[in-house]
Amino acid sequence: MSGSVMFYVQHLLGIGHVMRAAAIVREITRRGVPVTLVSGGEAVAMLDLNGAGFIQLPPAKAVDKTFKPLYDEESRPINDAWRERRRRRLIEAFENLRPSVLVIELFPFGRRQFRFELIPLLEAAKAARPRPHIISSVRDILVEKKKRERNLEMLELAQAHFDAVMIHGDPDFISFDATFPLARRLDGKLRYTGYVVDNARAAASGGTQGSGEVIVSTGGGGVGEELLRAALAARPLCSLRDVTWRLLVGHNLPEERLRALIAEAPAGFIIERARADFGTLLANCRLSISQGGYNTVMEVLAANAPNIIVPYAGAEESEQTLRARLLEERGLARVLNEAALSPATLAAAVDSAPPSPTFSNAPLIDMNGASVSADFIVCRAK
Repeated sequence: MSGSVMFYVQHLLGIGHVMRAAAIVREITRRGVPVTLVSGGEAVAMLDLNGAGFIQLPPAKAVDKTFKPLYDEESRPINDAWRERRRRRLIEAFENLRPSVLVIELFPFGRRQFRFELIPLLEAAKAARPRPHIISSVRDILVEKKKRERNLEMLELAQAHFDAVMIHGDPDFISFDATFPLARRLDGKLRYTGYVVDNARAAASGGTQGSGEVIVSTGGGGVGEELLRAALAARPLCSLRDVTWRLLVGHNLPEERLRALIAEAPAGFIIERARADFGTLLANCRLSISQGGYNTVMEVLAANAPNIIVPYAGAEESEQTLRARLLEERGLARVLNEAALSPATLAAAVDSAPPSPTFSNAPLIDMNGASVSADFIVCRAK
């Protein structure tokens, strides 16, 4: 299809990757360009694409912090037959859409487990006539790679297959080479977009939901139960013991564990699944307590909410800790390391949290990434 966009995304444990992709997709649709999101993760209840097309591949998921092994839709370890079925479905989607722009989220800077389908997709795109513009869409901070050969592999794939790399961050906050040391060898392909927040949705939000509350959120919820349980026990220990605490549970937390949290909660708590009006809750809240995922942090900053970040640091994850530390250095967050999390330390963090982010004392962070990304993609779709 001439003048159209195909946007591939794979989420595994949380939903941050697909929610960021969806924010960009919504901006593309606002510009009148046909776009189809192709998702390889499990269905997301709150996914809003503003009328864009959607293709669901046979979903893959992770069940723990190691991301190994990966499981299929029936919770069985994926095998070669499953990989071949996925690969065929993805190539068929590309051949049917015939996009003028192909966007692949995170790869080659992550999602190495999906080379079985992404390398054939890239080869099909390069062989297509007319050939689509091929773009990598990647967040500001990569998980640290301990082996130099992994960085070399990412560099070689980016040089061989991609026309551009959109970095959804601000180099004045953190440059891409801080976590990808070979970034300068891609200088001709790199394009910083600013951080991705759906400003159009934020501007349209309203209401009094969440007024005066403490909002505790865990993103997709797959690895946030420890924070939720610490919050249940921290409330009576801190100065905000007399206000409502609303715990937002991600859709990846199993239903039986949600019911257990509700049953254990004393008076003064509201416990529910994550909500589409999260931005409104943040704009009205007394305090936000969250993990340090990209999307959540950006929504907290966009709402100018007083906040505490407890960055997820399981397995080899370093991304959230680094982002949280940089925000704290600029007076934009209060950080409690996950290793030190307990009801007592969380209560102490609540009592010492600043009343609001000190934006006036910190360099502004570019948060126009959704719009800039869409403009960059749409320009190449015409």
